Amino acid sequence: MAQLWGGRFTKETDQLVYNFNASISFDQKFYKQDIEGSKAHVIMLAKQGILTEEEKNIIIDGLEGILRDVETGIIQISSKYEDIHSFVEATLIERIGEPGKKLHTGRSRNDQVALDMKLYTRLEVLYMDELVKELLEILLKIMEDNTDTFMPGFTHLQKAQPITLAHHMGAYFEMFKRDRLRLKDIYQRMNYCPLGSGALAGTTYPLDRDYSAQLLGFTGPTLNSMDSVSDRDYIIEFLSAMSTIMMHLSRFSEEIIIWNSNEYQFVELDDAYSTGSSIMPQKKNPDIAELVRGKTGRVYGALMSVLTIMKGLPLAYNKDMQEDKELTFDAIDTVKGCLLLFTGMLRTMKFNKAIMAKSAMNGFTNATDAADYLVNHGVAFRDAHSIVGQLVLYCLEKNITLEDMTLEEYKTINPVFDETIYEAISLESCVNKRLTIGAPSKKAMNQVILKHKEYLNKDWQNH
Repeated sequence: MAQLWGGRFTKETDQLVYNFNASISFDQKFYKQDIEGSKAHVIMLAKQGILTEEEKNIIIDGLEGILRDVETGIIQISSKYEDIHSFVEATLIERIGEPGKKLHTGRSRNDQVALDMKLYTRLEVLYMDELVKELLEILLKIMEDNTDTFMPGFTHLQKAQPITLAHHMGAYFEMFKRDRLRLKDIYQRMNYCPLGSGALAGTTYPLDRDYSAQLLGFTGPTLNSMDSVSDRDYIIEFLSAMSTIMMHLSRFSEEIIIWNSNEYQFVELDDAYSTGSSIMPQKKNPDIAELVRGKTGRVYGALMSVLTIMKGLPLAYNKDMQEDKELTFDAIDTVKGCLLLFTGMLRTMKFNKAIMAKSAMNGFTNATDAADYLVNHGVAFRDAHSIVGQLVLYCLEKNITLEDMTLEEYKTINPVFDETIYEAISLESCVNKRLTIGAPSKKAMNQVILKHKEYLNKDWQNH
């Protein structure tokens, strides 16, 4: 177990200590980023005259050979190396000899791992954004197709007022749109290069950190070497953004689970996104939605773990920070999987429009509009509220709806009512006379849909 740092030690590390300390089992995910960062570092060293052009070319050829051989399976990343940085450097030295020993000039594993994690996370932020955008595109398609699909809107899980399916889906569009904005903010805030910070205090070599940052696509170099190697804010922010994405997916899943129940029957899930029961042949279970709801806690756990890891750490780098990786990797994989499956489930889901409309009519969701009708006929709102309460009580006793009442029954409760009440309380009227932006009317929804189309055509990833 000879280490690249072993000169100061007189005996080898205990095997258990070595295993406990090693990170190769999970940071091997960084092999591309580690090689990408090393190539940029070497190019910068040659530009500064710290390496010769010949040394630069030999090292880069060696690094590219390692990358090819790892990706084709010719060489395996072995646990005999402590971490991915040791694997790359040791393999390079084995292959090209003396020039390989110069790879680490002006660099520490501290700024190296900080760079690798940033490069990896930056890529995952972009991919996560693409997945959220795909979900938004499906939501927008459902909205466009359902501006006339009436359904009940709820508060406290009680039927409240009639809306459309387009309006309901539009609420989730806003949530996931905010998720994309958070991802954009994280990308822009994290996009500064720690390479060249050394262990914590920079280096005496005349590095060109601006050039290194430029080669790797960063906005610029970080401005404090201690913060550079100990900053995990961007990971916490990404975990927080992913937790919020999962919270939105979980809320959506909960509604789909309810809508899929026999009591509601608002939706029918595609067979590909459902499972059956081992004993009850009639069952069609919404397992994907339930798993998304369950996995939300797993992502929350990663966020809380990293916050706890970081809360008491002094400057600068501490080995505790190694614990951020497995948690973050697992959270990223979990959220990506949930977004992909949820989007597929939503794309193939069928909506039972007639049942949705009937549910809206049977729940007195038009009661508020009946009160507004009275107000428009000169009745004070508080009196109107009381009168409509009497109407609802009457209907409950008779087991009918407001639409089923005769005009004589209306006039018995209050003589202000006339034949125009039926138009006033129709689902179409209740929805489409709500014209303010953000309301469920077809006119307002079409305005919003147009704004959403324009938004999706703008891509913040074009840096």
